[in-house]
Amino acid sequence: MAFAYLICDMKINIIPTTKFALLLTAVAAALLTFTPSARALTIGDGHELGFVNFGIPSGDSDRLTYVNHLVGMALGTSDKADGQTYFRSNNSFSPLPQAVLGGLADGTSTTIDLGSGLYTYLFAKYDGPNYGSEVWYVGDLSGTITIPATAGGYGLSGWTLFGPGVPGVPDGGTTAMLLGAALSVLGLARRYIMS
Repeated sequence: MAFAYLICDMKINIIPTTKFALLLTAVAAALLTFTPSARALTIGDGHELGFVNFGIPSGDSDRLTYVNHLVGMALGTSDKADGQTYFRSNNSFSPLPQAVLGGLADGTSTTIDLGSGLYTYLFAKYDGPNYGSEVWYVGDLSGTITIPATAGGYGLSGWTLFGPGVPGVPDGGTTAMLLGAALSVLGLARRYIMS
């Protein structure tokens, strides 16, 4: 009986432990960078654009007028226009584009999904004629946020998100950033596995 032996000349690459640890750290850092985190907005916080007293009438086009009036005001000032009294916060955001009706979203929940940077302003109305309306700049936020259920002792009536985006479609900058991060991680993995 004849036996044939097969000799295989195969090179096995073993990744050194330190290189493997560096690779895993890079992958974990890339994943954590893009993990949306919940953030709570509060009355008078660093994202407050201003306050409208009272914000009535409160249809979408009325809310658009109120937000754009605050956008045009100087920091820390008050003004009367459109039958409202406006108070602009001292928070500086740059640049402040005009709010637009295209792509707006409305709701009544205190939990709001901003998506991936699609919206610029959040207008929240608190109890009709009894309190007023809070406006936050959310152009630098993404993911899920929460807003107060009450302000000045009055409950949230509803909110509107304004911004120049199309809901559900990430902007070009976010897409490019995600693609770049993915390609970087793949390049790093290839480099460490092949060396």
